[in-house]
Amino acid sequence: MAFFEPIGACVLALACMAPAQPAESTFQLTSHDARGRVGTVSLTCEPTGGSHPGRGGACAKLSEVDGKFDRLRAEPRSCTLEYNPVDVSAVGKWRGEPVTYRTSYANRCVADTESAGVFTF
Repeated sequence: MAFFEPIGACVLALACMAPAQPAESTFQLTSHDARGRVGTVSLTCEPTGGSHPGRGGACAKLSEVDGKFDRLRAEPRSCTLEYNPVDVSAVGKWRGEPVTYRTSYANRCVADTESAGVFTF
């Protein structure tokens, strides 16, 4: 029996060393404005990560709407009426389900406000 104990311990140790599961919610977010400026960041939720500067808040806002970008609630803020369109997109998955989202906003302020900060980068 002593011969099998180290093998059993080894099997248990390998199970404990299994790599962490990949995040179920990951996105590549992109914005492009009429002046030719392009921005892109990664966003990972559950666990929170990526290169998005406000990843914690962005994940919290997406959690509130179950990952449905078109249901994000605008944050109260006044914006100018200038027209400098911003196109945004999100491609990835939310809790394992594929997501593709694209829309346009009148300007950067409106994009930041209407997307609850998810596209603020």
